[in-house]
Amino acid sequence: MERVRSWKPEVPGVSEVLHAHFTEHAYPVHVHAAWTLLLVDRGGVDYTLDGSRQQAATGRLTVLPPHVSHDGRAASPDGFDKRVLYVDQRWLPESLTGAAVRGPSLADAELVRQVSAVHRCLGDGLEAESRLALVTERIAAHLSLRGQAPAARDAGLARLVRARLDSDEPTLEALAHELGTHPSHLVRVFRREYGLPPHRYVVGRRLDRARRLLLEGMPIAEVATVVGFHDQSHLTRHFRTLLGTTPGAFRSAA
Repeated sequence: MERVRSWKPEVPGVSEVLHAHFTEHAYPVHVHAAWTLLLVDRGGVDYTLDGSRQQAATGRLTVLPPHVSHDGRAASPDGFDKRVLYVDQRWLPESLTGAAVRGPSLADAELVRQVSAVHRCLGDGLEAESRLALVTERIAAHLSLRGQAPAARDAGLARLVRARLDSDEPTLEALAHELGTHPSHLVRVFRREYGLPPHRYVVGRRLDRARRLLLEGMPIAEVATVVGFHDQSHLTRHFRTLLGTTPGAFRSAA
């Protein structure tokens, strides 16, 4: 039985997310306007990319460039499960197209893990954006274009990023545009200077404020929205990860 779930996340440069199970469905030849980052979780996909026969398999990331024709079908009668991110050229430039056509399958277990992490955190725009910056930088490195986002040891830039995150938590895309650089460059410089990526820094700040408000007696659901989490469950998940307890238990034990 075919199953498809698709949505538009609140992540700059991600036009669509698709999770699907297919058995009999076969994609006709088509193109996308965006880059396709494909994970196959079970089974395999036989496809033709720009006239060359390929296979998307588990344990690999398949990277299909925009405006290049491809099709797709299950490699076995059991079908396949897949997860797809469609990202635009602010993340991967068009100049990578030729390298992706020559080698669309990337055998990199850490990259697969990182892309899976992006799928898990799509509800948190800043975290997903931060992780996607590192993912696309790693893809560019695989495609032999390391110079797309040159690394610079710039503590001054890191301090500017921190100051802006402390003020109003802009998106990485907006911040990179404001500072005249690339999101992956911001993530790399910030992590080098402070030892963690921007989204974890922001979560830590939110949790510090949440603890103060909880101790002042503010209701947990209200605390969650005031400090910037989507809802109480979002706050609780991060609170438990950092402190090993829930907001309610924290306040009761104070």
